[in-house]
Amino acid sequence: FFFLFLSSYMSSQDKQLRLYSKGIFLGFRRSLRGQMTHTSLVKIEGVNDKNDTSFYFGKRVAYVYRASNPKRGKTRVIWGRITTSHGNNGVVRAKFKRNLPARAMGSRVRVMLYPSRV
Repeated sequence: FFFLFLSSYMSSQDKQLRLYSKGIFLGFRRSLRGQMTHTSLVKIEGVNDKNDTSFYFGKRVAYVYRASNPKRGKTRVIWGRITTSHGNNGVVRAKFKRNLPARAMGSRVRVMLYPSRV
């Protein structure tokens, strides 16, 4: 019995902690006929209200993707920052260092919990 308890305790400590919130890149900010590709819309998991978005203002966002050229590395990152909210349902606007590619729509982004403003 003690060994079973010890093994479950050890396996729970080996698990990695996730230091970011999950988000989805919805698309670009747009008007009726055009779109502003320099501003991306991100839906953060668990944020469903405009009042909840203010915590994430200024936080860093990472779009992590796989690339085929191993010389520069298999995984690459485009970094950005959350600027403001968008609408009333918890969507935020983010500006990335380089504009996200259109094929990234609907894919995951990582919303880092830094820099802290607390």
